[in-house]
Amino acid sequence: MNNLKQSYEVILTVLRKFEVQDNFLNQIRRPKLSDIELIVLVLTAKYLSIDSEHQLFRMLPDDIFTKIERSVFNRRKRNLFGIIDRIRNSIANELVPFENYMIVDSMPLEVCKLSRATRSKICTENYESAPDKGYCASQKMHFYGYKLHAVSTLKGVFKSFEITKASVHDIHYLKNIKQEFENCTIIGDKGYLSADYQMDLFEIRNITL
Repeated sequence: MNNLKQSYEVILTVLRKFEVQDNFLNQIRRPKLSDIELIVLVLTAKYLSIDSEHQLFRMLPDDIFTKIERSVFNRRKRNLFGIIDRIRNSIANELVPFENYMIVDSMPLEVCKLSRATRSKICTENYESAPDKGYCASQKMHFYGYKLHAVSTLKGVFKSFEITKASVHDIHYLKNIKQEFENCTIIGDKGYLSADYQMDLFEIRNITL
């Protein structure tokens, strides 16, 4: 039994405590590898730092490999993103049921060096999801790619995150925070300074920014 198989079984046991349902997608035929098992496979790959599907499928034990084709795996994984996020939230809430203080911040996700931006074809198929140029004030640099926005507890458990174009200002992420949090204090850097946003969060969700 390899490390992937062992990790897979441990993660499956843990997820069963949060989700009893096997399948979530509306499929004509019942899949050999259930949706919850596919989610476990995705999380196992993340846990083992396997960032290549080719590498993952080379490492799969036979009892899993025979249940799923690589092309089907990729499509189902994308369709299950919302379910994965819901399970992630359930686990995060179990680890840290409630904290009065949260931290909000962002970081650059660089696709390529700025000098190669005009030649890069990565993720440029759709304008809505295409990377663009942005500026990271903390690192004092311009970059090409995306920006990761996140809220975590003081213990380092992520409660919310979102990926946007690099040009999106940090402060716009506060609109989404309003939908997910209430009755707490959220700490951020100078990028989140805004009297209007502070007042809006406090009046509507009792959030002190």
